Amino acid sequence: MTQQQEEVDRRTLLAIANKMIAEHEHFFEGMEATHVVQKGDVLIFSGDYFLDEQGLPGPRSTQVFNVFKFLAVELSPRYRLNA
Repeated sequence: MTQQQEEVDRRTLLAIANKMIAEHEHFFEGMEATHVVQKGDVLIFSGDYFLDEQGLPGPRSTQVFNVFKFLAVELSPRYRLNA
């Protein structure tokens, strides 16, 4: 059974994503999706990755990456960005 995708604007999708982030077990204060793009069938979320002074991944970077990946997996089948 194929699930029907709902078309949604960026603001609405980011609100949905940030609610999911706040409820995620790896959430920490300051973690937030600030941008989303559609690449084919995949929604790609981005925001602060908490890089260190040299621009390298910091201790929290892996958590942020994993939560953004979780959003892509959960929301891509359900939503599609409208133009």
